[in-house]
Order: sequence, then structure tokens, then C-alpha cells
Amino acid sequence: MMLELKEISKTFNPGTVNEKTAVEKLSLYLEEGDFATVVGSNGAGKSTMFNAITGQFYVDEGQIILDGEDITYKKRHLRSKNIGHLFQDPLKGTAPHMTIEENMALAYLRASTSPMRFFSRISSADKKMFREQLSLLNMGLEDRMKQPVGLLSGGQRQALTLLMATMVTPKLLLLDEHTAALDPATAEKVLELTTSIVAERNITCIMITHNMHQALEVGNRTLMMDSGKIILDIKGEERSKLTVDDLIEQFRINAGKHLDNDRILMSK
Repeated sequence: MMLELKEISKTFNPGTVNEKTAVEKLSLYLEEGDFATVVGSNGAGKSTMFNAITGQFYVDEGQIILDGEDITYKKRHLRSKNIGHLFQDPLKGTAPHMTIEENMALAYLRASTSPMRFFSRISSADKKMFREQLSLLNMGLEDRMKQPVGLLSGGQRQALTLLMATMVTPKLLLLDEHTAALDPATAEKVLELTTSIVAERNITCIMITHNMHQALEVGNRTLMMDSGKIILDIKGEERSKLTVDDLIEQFRINAGKHLDNDRILMSK
């Protein structure tokens, strides 16, 4: 088992008029190499689940176990060595005034387990490895390693962030609608890069998406969330037979209401 969420709950602003239970007794079990897509309306608890896993806050109750280690109260910066996280905004995850090479060096050293890592220097062999990794993107970035990241397009930055998050293979990769802000052609390219890297390295991955076709076609498992809970979890033959309309109908049955997210419905 790579990831276990055992009945985690989180309520924001408890005891006030703004009290909001974002996730409630949510349980999830991911085997090593699972690639799960997650869909749900705004406020369903998708990003809150991610933030609980990465340690942006501690859960009120429940347990988070990664690769056999209880990380429920582990500091966020320590979790980041084993958890890669990409956001919808391509501006997150990179330092714009630093060069491509400097950004990659930071990501590489952060994921290192050496106690002297922040006093380390990047060797010529490391730089050669960075160049080889960049060439895999087919964006010509290997010839722009001395340029500031701020000069890159959104798609280039997102592809670079993906590379940085997986350069040292993480135990878990979290993708929070990481292609949603990109134009369709670039989004498709970044998604292809994502699926190839995840498959090649056998990375356990969870991807939040508003695209219902992606939810059924990418990875090996589909989750639907509503009101802070997972209301549908399908994989295998059952998943392969589902259409997008079937998925929307399953939401209606399991949640007891119609799916009302326009972005999701427009992706049909």
C-alpha cells in the first residue's frame, strides 16, 4: 500500500459563522503504481484532500500513511521530499527570476536525502543530467538553461515544473488540474508528458481534473467526490465500460443530486 487515508476530517473556522467541513471521514487506499483521476464539483473537498496529504495543515482526525510511514503530523517540508505537487497555475512551483538550471538544482537538492544537501554544489554531471531531462520535453529548453524561468510560456513552465517534481522519483505525485490553465494543444502535450513519466517511473499518482473524458481515460482508477467524501471509486473492467454520461448518472445516484459544475458538464 503506497497511500492510506484513514477517515480523515478537516473543518475550517470551527465554531464561527464561517465554519466549513471540507473533508469528513474520508478514506482512500492507493496501491503502488495506481494512477487515480478525481472529479467533483467546486467545494467537494478535492484540493483540501491534497493539502492534507502535503501537510499544508494538519487534519482534525484520522491518519495519513505514505509507504508504511505515518505522516499525519509530519512537517510539510519533510513530506515534500517524497510528494510531488503540481497546481493549476503555471506560475506556482518555479522561481521566475532564477534560471531554468537554478530551478532544477533547487528541486534536485530539495529531494536529496543528504544532510549536507543545501551546502552541496551542482556538478557538471548533474548539469548534463538536467540537460538530458529537459531534452525529453521536446521544447528546446535544454538550450535555454541560463534563461530566467519567467521568460517561458505557461505550458513550458508547467512542463518544467512536472520535470522538477519527478526528477528525483517521488513516492506520490499530486496533480491539481495542472493542465486547466493551458490552451488545448499545450494541455494535451503536458498531459502526454505526465502519463509517460508516471508510467515509466511507476509513480503512484492522483490527478484532479474537470474533464470527464480524462477522468475515464487517464490512469487506472476514477474517483468522484462530493461534500468532502469519495462517493464513487471504480477501476478495471467496470471503469472501462463507463461512458461520460454513465459517470454523470452515477454521481446523481450516489450523491442524491445532479452534478452542477458547468466546467465539468461542458467537458462532455
